[in-house]
Amino acid sequence: MTADGLITLHSSFGPEETMHRFEAEVRARGMTVFSHIDHTAGAAAVGLPLRPTNLLIFGSAKGGTPLMQSMQTIGIDLPLKALIWQDEAGNTFLSYNDPAYITRRHGIGDAAKPVIEAMSGALKEMAAKSTTLP
Repeated sequence: MTADGLITLHSSFGPEETMHRFEAEVRARGMTVFSHIDHTAGAAAVGLPLRPTNLLIFGSAKGGTPLMQSMQTIGIDLPLKALIWQDEAGNTFLSYNDPAYITRRHGIGDAAKPVIEAMSGALKEMAAKSTTLP
Protein backbone atom coordinates (compact mmCIF):
# COMPACT_ATOMS: atom_id res chain seq x y z
CA MET A 1 0.00 0.00 0.00
CA THR A 2 1.33 3.42 -0.96
CA ALA A 3 0.89 6.44 1.29
CA ASP A 4 -0.82 9.50 -0.21
CA GLY A 5 1.65 11.99 -1.60
CA LEU A 6 4.67 9.71 -1.19
CA ILE A 7 6.91 9.00 -4.18
CA THR A 8 9.04 5.87 -3.88
CA LEU A 9 11.73 4.66 -6.27
CA HIS A 10 13.58 1.35 -6.25
CA SER A 11 17.33 1.85 -6.05
CA SER A 12 19.95 -0.09 -8.00
CA PHE A 13 22.31 0.51 -5.08
CA GLY A 14 22.40 -0.44 -1.41
CA PRO A 15 21.17 1.95 1.30
CA GLU A 16 24.56 3.50 2.06
CA GLU A 17 25.43 4.16 -1.59
CA THR A 18 21.94 5.49 -2.33
CA MET A 19 22.21 7.93 0.59
CA HIS A 20 25.69 9.00 -0.44
CA ARG A 21 24.56 9.63 -4.02
CA PHE A 22 21.41 11.51 -2.95
CA GLU A 23 23.27 13.70 -0.47
CA ALA A 24 25.85 14.51 -3.16
CA GLU A 25 23.01 15.58 -5.49
CA VAL A 26 21.54 17.81 -2.77
CA ARG A 27 24.89 19.51 -2.18
CA ALA A 28 25.66 19.81 -5.91
CA ARG A 29 22.48 21.87 -6.31
CA GLY A 30 23.53 24.26 -3.55
CA MET A 31 20.93 23.05 -1.07
CA THR A 32 21.57 22.76 2.65
CA VAL A 33 21.69 19.42 4.44
CA PHE A 34 20.11 20.15 7.81
CA SER A 35 20.25 16.69 9.32
CA HIS A 36 20.87 13.02 8.66
CA ILE A 37 18.90 10.77 10.98
CA ASP A 38 19.96 7.13 11.24
CA HIS A 39 16.81 5.40 12.50
CA THR A 40 18.62 2.05 12.49
CA ALA A 41 21.23 3.34 14.93
CA GLY A 42 18.48 4.78 17.12
CA ALA A 43 16.71 1.43 17.21
CA ALA A 44 19.95 -0.39 17.99
CA ALA A 45 20.61 2.01 20.87
CA VAL A 46 17.47 0.73 22.59
CA GLY A 47 18.07 -2.90 21.67
CA LEU A 48 15.59 -3.12 18.77
CA PRO A 49 16.32 -4.40 15.28
CA LEU A 50 15.55 -2.23 12.24
CA ARG A 51 16.60 -2.71 8.63
CA PRO A 52 18.58 0.22 7.17
CA THR A 53 16.36 3.31 7.47
CA ASN A 54 17.92 6.75 7.08
CA LEU A 55 16.33 10.17 6.73
CA LEU A 56 17.95 13.17 5.09
CA ILE A 57 16.47 16.60 5.86
CA PHE A 58 17.47 19.20 3.28
CA GLY A 59 16.29 22.25 1.42
CA SER A 60 16.77 25.76 0.20
CA ALA A 61 15.37 28.94 1.70
CA LYS A 62 15.03 30.29 -1.84
CA GLY A 63 12.53 27.55 -2.67
CA GLY A 64 10.80 27.08 0.67
CA THR A 65 10.38 30.65 1.86
CA PRO A 66 7.96 31.73 -0.91
CA LEU A 67 5.75 28.77 0.01
CA MET A 68 5.81 29.73 3.69
CA GLN A 69 5.02 33.33 2.73
CA SER A 70 1.86 31.98 1.08
CA MET A 71 0.89 29.71 3.97
CA GLN A 72 3.08 29.42 7.05
CA THR A 73 1.70 26.01 8.02
CA ILE A 74 3.65 24.45 5.15
CA GLY A 75 6.66 24.91 7.43
CA ILE A 76 5.59 21.66 9.15
CA ASP A 77 6.45 19.83 5.89
CA LEU A 78 9.57 21.84 5.07
CA PRO A 79 12.47 21.45 4.81
CA LEU A 80 12.21 18.54 2.43
CA LYS A 81 12.96 14.98 3.49
CA ALA A 82 14.15 11.83 1.75
CA LEU A 83 13.98 8.40 3.33
CA ILE A 84 16.40 5.69 2.20
CA TRP A 85 15.23 2.29 3.39
CA GLN A 86 15.62 -1.41 2.82
CA ASP A 87 12.77 -3.92 2.75
CA GLU A 88 12.72 -7.46 4.12
CA ALA A 89 13.93 -8.85 0.76
CA GLY A 90 17.02 -6.60 0.82
CA ASN A 91 15.74 -4.14 -1.82
CA THR A 92 16.64 -0.49 -1.32
CA PHE A 93 14.20 2.37 -1.89
CA LEU A 94 14.23 6.17 -1.82
CA SER A 95 10.98 7.86 -0.75
CA TYR A 96 10.06 11.54 -0.60
CA ASN A 97 6.95 13.69 -0.29
CA ASP A 98 5.50 14.99 -3.55
CA PRO A 99 5.74 18.81 -3.38
CA ALA A 100 2.41 19.15 -5.24
CA TYR A 101 0.74 17.02 -2.57
CA ILE A 102 2.27 19.16 0.18
CA THR A 103 0.95 22.38 -1.36
CA ARG A 104 -2.53 20.89 -1.80
CA ARG A 105 -2.43 19.77 1.83
CA HIS A 106 -1.89 23.39 2.90
CA GLY A 107 -4.24 24.98 0.36
CA ILE A 108 -1.59 26.87 -1.54
CA GLY A 109 -3.01 27.93 -4.89
CA ASP A 110 -1.74 28.42 -8.40
CA ALA A 111 0.55 31.29 -7.42
CA ALA A 112 3.02 28.71 -6.13
CA LYS A 113 2.84 26.57 -9.27
CA PRO A 114 6.21 27.67 -10.75
CA VAL A 115 8.00 27.01 -7.44
CA ILE A 116 6.34 23.61 -7.05
CA GLU A 117 7.09 22.58 -10.62
CA ALA A 118 10.76 23.51 -10.17
CA MET A 119 10.93 21.72 -6.82
CA SER A 120 9.19 18.62 -8.18
CA GLY A 121 11.44 18.49 -11.24
CA ALA A 122 14.60 18.85 -9.17
CA LEU A 123 13.53 16.13 -6.72
CA LYS A 124 12.59 13.76 -9.53
CA GLU A 125 15.94 14.28 -11.23
CA MET A 126 17.92 13.98 -7.99
CA ALA A 127 16.11 10.80 -7.00
CA ALA A 128 16.63 9.25 -10.45
CA LYS A 129 20.37 10.05 -10.44
CA SER A 130 20.67 8.58 -6.95
CA THR A 131 18.89 5.32 -7.64
CA THR A 132 19.76 4.29 -11.20
CA LEU A 133 22.93 3.16 -12.91
CA PRO A 134 24.45 5.73 -15.27
